[in-house]
Amino acid sequence: MKPAFLITIDTEGDNLWAAPAEITTENARWLPRFQALCERYGLRPTYLTNYEMARCPVFAAFAREVLRRNAAEIGAHLHAWNSPPLQPLTRNDGRYGPYATEYPAGLLHEKVGCLTRLLEDTFEVKMTSHRAGRWGFDGVYAGALVEHGYVVDCSVTPGVSWKSSLGDPAGAGGPDYTDSPAEPYFVDPADVRRPGCSELLEVPVTIMSTAPRVVDRIREKLPPRVLPRRVLNRLFPPLTWLRPARGAGDAAMLRVLERAREEGRTCVEFMIHSSELMPGGSPSFPDADSIEKLYGVLNAVFAAAATFSPLTLTEFATAIIPTLRQQQLADRAR
Repeated sequence: MKPAFLITIDTEGDNLWAAPAEITTENARWLPRFQALCERYGLRPTYLTNYEMARCPVFAAFAREVLRRNAAEIGAHLHAWNSPPLQPLTRNDGRYGPYATEYPAGLLHEKVGCLTRLLEDTFEVKMTSHRAGRWGFDGVYAGALVEHGYVVDCSVTPGVSWKSSLGDPAGAGGPDYTDSPAEPYFVDPADVRRPGCSELLEVPVTIMSTAPRVVDRIREKLPPRVLPRRVLNRLFPPLTWLRPARGAGDAAMLRVLERAREEGRTCVEFMIHSSELMPGGSPSFPDADSIEKLYGVLNAVFAAAATFSPLTLTEFATAIIPTLRQQQLADRAR
């Protein structure tokens, strides 16, 4: 079986990195070009949609059309700080963007339910895929997703810790996914960073080293803060995301695809924000020229994905879940 190529889009308001007082959704007008590119290469994106985009008439019309043609999937993306019901956690939730996991459990369940109903009522399809805002995810959150019928989540970022990235200024920061699996797994309700026996499949974002393997072996033997390791990290970054970066070409992402094939991974998961597809919609792509360069990168990466199977998140989950369940049964029988 060929590995799957998954495209996930955090579909949200314009330039939220700037914490705007009023959120706009102009980037919805730029999505048809991206969708057309996906379709040119036979790829099937999943638009993980938050509250303001679900209420945006332009996005709603676009999403209904791609659903009518079965050309994409619509999933959920919860920004807990501005998704009803609203009960402030800090003196300015819009500015600080608290993690969903920092809100009381009951309120988190209500927020998941409210967004799910909005999406299902708007698009008349069952919500089965999800990503947490700011990658903030835990067992309570996973339980809320299962309760509302979700099948697959993609909030885990293997090798990456968000501890230093605060939500609530009085909080402890985000989750630490440093040791989380890189391949799909059923989450453990007690700790979503490890495999368990829940009903929710986790499909982590593809983040890996693309350095020569000898470099990785040397790096592992060096203490974290010594000069030789810092030099290695500068020359050969320890982690590369399958996502576009400001000023970067396609080489790093093409190496990710090559390494994933070499390792026999079941899938790769590309991600981008909807606002990154619009000039000035993000810090990474501030003008029209940077958007054209971005599309040059996307063309190269999507062309290279021809050796993968194009699936939405839920299509991939549906295909792989029976195999993972069989593996679980076999492991228990040993």
